Parts: sequence; C-alpha cells; structure tokens
Amino acid sequence: MSVVVENLTVTYGSLIAVNNISFHAPAGGVTVILGPNGAGKTSTIEVCEGFRRQSAGTVRVLGLDPQKEHAALTQRMGVMLQGGGVYPSVRVRDVIAHFCALYGKGVNPTELLERVGLTERSKSTWRRLSGGEQQRLSLALALAAQPDVAFLDEPTSGVDIDGRDTIRDIIAELAARGTTVVLASHDMAEAEKVATHAVLFKQGEVVASGEIASLLGVRKRLRFTSSESIDVVLLGGAAGSPAHHLGNGVYEIAAEASPRLVGRITQWLAEQQLPLIGIDMGQETLEDAYRRFTGGRS
Repeated sequence: MSVVVENLTVTYGSLIAVNNISFHAPAGGVTVILGPNGAGKTSTIEVCEGFRRQSAGTVRVLGLDPQKEHAALTQRMGVMLQGGGVYPSVRVRDVIAHFCALYGKGVNPTELLERVGLTERSKSTWRRLSGGEQQRLSLALALAAQPDVAFLDEPTSGVDIDGRDTIRDIIAELAARGTTVVLASHDMAEAEKVATHAVLFKQGEVVASGEIASLLGVRKRLRFTSSESIDVVLLGGAAGSPAHHLGNGVYEIAAEASPRLVGRITQWLAEQQLPLIGIDMGQETLEDAYRRFTGGRS
C-alpha cells in the first residue's frame, strides 16, 4: 500500500477533528476521501502531506514518515490545495515554469499548460483566472513534480464541464502509470466517476473504506419523480411495499425493481392523475452507500 494511515487522531485544542481512523490507499489506484464539510477530510490529507502534525497514530506515504522525512517526500509528491496558494499577480506560464524548474523532473511547461487547457491563458495572472481555471492551474503545479503520489483537494470544484473532463482524464492517466492518487471531495457523484477506492467519513470517523465496487450494495432500487404531495402510505399500499419521499418529488419503493412493480406504480399514478416525470431502476450509487453506512436515508 502506498498510503497507510493507522489509528490517526487530529485535535485542535479540545476539538477532535479526526478520531482514531485507519485506511489504506493503493498504488495505481484513485482513492477518494468522502464526507460533508467538517468531517475531517482536509485535516487527514494535510497530515499525509506532512503539513500538519497528528496528535496520535502513524502515517506512511511511499514508506516515508511525512513529518520526519518530509524533504524526501516532497520530491515525490504532488499537492493540489483547495485554496490554490498562488501569489495573485503571478502569471500562469511563469508559475508553471518555476515549479517545473524547482522539481527538476524534466516536465515541459508548454506541454503542461496545454495538458490542463490553459495555453490561451498563459499570460494571465492568477487573480484574473476564473475559479475553474485556478483549479486547473493548481493541478498543473501538482503535476510538475511527476509525482509518485498526488493529493488533490476538491479537484473539480467550480470547474466547467470541459474542465472536469480534462481533470478526470489526467487523474486516470496518473493512476494508469502507477501514481497513487488521493483526493478529497464531498461530491459523491463526481467521485464515483474517477475513483476506484473510497474512504467514507462522518464527524471525524471512518465509517467504511475499500474498493468502491465492494462498498456498493447488490440490491437494486426503484425511484421515480412525481408531485411533491403524494401520500407515501397510499403509495406504499399501491406498490405492495413501503414507500419513502426523498425530497424534491423523488420517491423510492423498498422492493426489487421489476416490470410488474413499474406497471403498478404507473397505473396508480394515472388513477390519481399524478405525473410521472422520471423513473430510475439503477443499482445503488456511492451516495446511497454513504447514507446506508452513516445511518441516513438511502
């Protein structure tokens, strides 16, 4: 395992931000640390990067102690900060060229600019970039290290559709060449598109971790969208199974999806003169699994 976290605790005074957590991130995999804001994701990653000292527990990244062997780790690590950390008046090409020279790994600044889609913005300053462009520049600075391990904090936050596609492709390329990618996110739908492994956080604790395929339940679900005002007791009676309103007019039937069940629901909605706006019989998503592991509604 490329990143090994064992019994990690991080405290800020009397506040326990991360409470005795353990997980592994494999080489050549994309591991996403998922959870709401304030769940302890960023604190955990900062310890792995060596930028924050843990209160208890051990962390090894590429076999190195991020605190005691930080200088050696920085030569093999790429970091994409959520806040950028770039001087506001620096020009895009200048800062990329500077980072490429600092790492001395032979990365071509012009090619890196093109790879993250910022060639036409090469003469712009950081402060004049959009939020999504700033994210792409931050990613480019992490790539300048040709990293063996890359820590990416909310890499697609505020990025447009084309930019997200570019970042997803880069993450996949990193993993394909054996780089360990660890990213923090609260966007579970986006994470499911790029990650192979997940660590699910809630209130500073890890509630589940492992390959995403193993975390997802095998059960299927039937969800549909209709009016906000459906009586779920009557709906459940028509379906022959309990029904739940998930909000925004989305309902779920607690039964295996089947053509017969779809027919029942469709007929009942027609009898009640209620619309059927959309229907989903897909398998459990990562968000569904998160809710199940944390005791939320799934």
